[in-house]
Amino acid sequence: MADSGDAVNSTSSGKEARNTVTDGPVTDPASNNKSLEASNSAFHGARTKLDSKSGALKKSSRYRSRSLSASSTDSYSSASYTGSSSDEDDVSPREKLQKTENGFTDFCVRNINQHAFGRREIEIAEQEMPGIMALRKRAADDKPLKNAKIVGCTHINAQTAVLIETLVHLGAQVRWAACNIYSTQNEVAAALAHAGYPIFAWRGETEEDFWWCIDKCVAAENWQPNMILDDGGDATHLMLKKYNAMFKMIQGIVEESVTGVHRLYQLSKAGKLSVPAMNVNDSVTKTKFDNLYSCRESIIDSLKRSTDIMFGGKQVVICGYGEVGKGCCQALKGLGCIVYITEIDPICALQASMDGFRVMKLNEVIRNVDIVITATGNKNVVTREHMDKMKNGCVVCNMGHSNTEIDINKKKEIY
Repeated sequence: MADSGDAVNSTSSGKEARNTVTDGPVTDPASNNKSLEASNSAFHGARTKLDSKSGALKKSSRYRSRSLSASSTDSYSSASYTGSSSDEDDVSPREKLQKTENGFTDFCVRNINQHAFGRREIEIAEQEMPGIMALRKRAADDKPLKNAKIVGCTHINAQTAVLIETLVHLGAQVRWAACNIYSTQNEVAAALAHAGYPIFAWRGETEEDFWWCIDKCVAAENWQPNMILDDGGDATHLMLKKYNAMFKMIQGIVEESVTGVHRLYQLSKAGKLSVPAMNVNDSVTKTKFDNLYSCRESIIDSLKRSTDIMFGGKQVVICGYGEVGKGCCQALKGLGCIVYITEIDPICALQASMDGFRVMKLNEVIRNVDIVITATGNKNVVTREHMDKMKNGCVVCNMGHSNTEIDINKKKEIY
């Protein structure tokens, strides 16, 4: 089973993997009429004026990008609006002096000027999250999280922003980094930074940037965190290995992904987990609702955006029939796909069979399928040997937190 917070990562066998899908330019809605007038004027004007305006439009265009993921250093976020040029993207945010108009500097994002668009996305997300907004309103005066100092390491998108702002409304102090180098919505990170929250994240971080951002959240000056809100276990492991004395002061860890939970169990088994930890991933509301229903929608949305293929009649094998796998199966079956299941748990395998899916070994179907989806939370589920047997153009996807389910290193040797 995989955690639904990480939507699909997709690559194509026989082709170089692509991490970003970009749509056409998106302009500010408020300027639509002016843009239309300018376009008409340019069309009827001299050719030289048209060329001039075309060049200007290219410089001012802003693009909506969607990123796909693969590990603690790879994952997908929802639609993300970027207002920075390609030249600016080539410069690491770590190399820039960043400051808000109020003089706040304790943050590092791609482009602080994107904050207005990010704030609109957060406001839209608030309308879809009535439960947490009701909690914010009901408990804001009591400040139940007073004295809580939280290091957060999760995907940074509009929904996470609602959580972060709610924690602060309830009295907590927070510092936040991304759990994945490709999942951050830059405009949302900018909106949070503009509002005065210490945010260290941008889409397209290097692995060095990734650990630097977490370190900035953990080891800030005059800061002793007492709680960790983690997705994948990276903040927990960095603090344990690099700041052990600080780790011993932690009063509680909340882990929301199956990958992070596995890592916590490993620490506990080795006698290294000296602080209380809460397994949020296995809560009923997470497994029965988020993992199932969210993945049922995100798998199709992500595959459509990244591949633009028609699903009717496609043969698909889904590795794992946990809640995430069930959601994927329902969605793809509904679109007319022929779905096969691989599963090592006998109960889950029987469930898949009773639900009308053929349960098989991966080696038995790998030569014929058009799409391979991993949803196990395990590692090396799809190996180089499997890739060698795939037909040209087979799409390989991961619905889990990290890229370990697909042997990415071996895949790179193919090219």
